[in-house]
Amino acid sequence: MKKFTGIKNDNRGVGVIEVILILVVLIALALIFQEQITGLAENIWNSISRDARKIY
Repeated sequence: MKKFTGIKNDNRGVGVIEVILILVVLIALALIFQEQITGLAENIWNSISRDARKIY
């Protein structure tokens, strides 16, 4: 019975599991909002390019 209490209190892999779960959530959000993220990035890039042309 002591073997199982040691396993129950072992938290060595918890950090790795948390990082993996966070990555999975971030990837899922990126896939869900892919079009919006792409549109936002294009708008920002176009704005930078347009403003850079005003300087030169």
